[in-house]
Amino acid sequence: MFDIITSILSALGGFGVFLLMLAENVFPPIPSEVILPLAGYTAAQGRGSLLMIVVAGTLGSAAGAVLWYYVGRWIGIDRLKRFASRHGRWLTLTPGEVDHVDRWFDRYGHWAVLFGRMVPGVRTLISVPAGVSGMPLGPFLLSTLAGSAIWTVILVLAGYELGERYNQVANVIEPVSNGVLALAVIWYLWRVATFGRSRRRSDRHH
Repeated sequence: MFDIITSILSALGGFGVFLLMLAENVFPPIPSEVILPLAGYTAAQGRGSLLMIVVAGTLGSAAGAVLWYYVGRWIGIDRLKRFASRHGRWLTLTPGEVDHVDRWFDRYGHWAVLFGRMVPGVRTLISVPAGVSGMPLGPFLLSTLAGSAIWTVILVLAGYELGERYNQVANVIEPVSNGVLALAVIWYLWRVATFGRSRRRSDRHH
């Protein structure tokens, strides 16, 4: 993986950063915490403009996010509610809870997208509920570009400043990313195991 990223950056420069960040958002196993610090390191060596790398990384990241946003738009709230009515346990949401999440996203979605774009393990997935809830494309793009730009700048500058030790960035972020994913899996399994329990308890009291 590392050799492939290095060869793409060497051959294509800023356009390579754009393509890699687009791919990172479509195929999450390609890690931005490797791509961007390495790109920052190459800029420190004089093989590319720092500004060009930041712009290319931000635009590539946003382009991948837009793809998932439209996946969410395709799913839509009505289709999601129908799925919840049939397979609510695996979604861990009832149709009524889907409506509640939709209203929450209508109110706070721009902040969720902005900060979600900076959280490892959440960066790609946050675009789907934005699309499902019907968040307008304009605000989604603004929040996505802002969050992606902050994330890109942090990682590129880290690689630029660390020089040959740029891979230390991935060594710090990877455990955080794995921890976030592990917590998400544990939370999901707990939701599946306890799905409907509070409703059944409420029914007994009535």
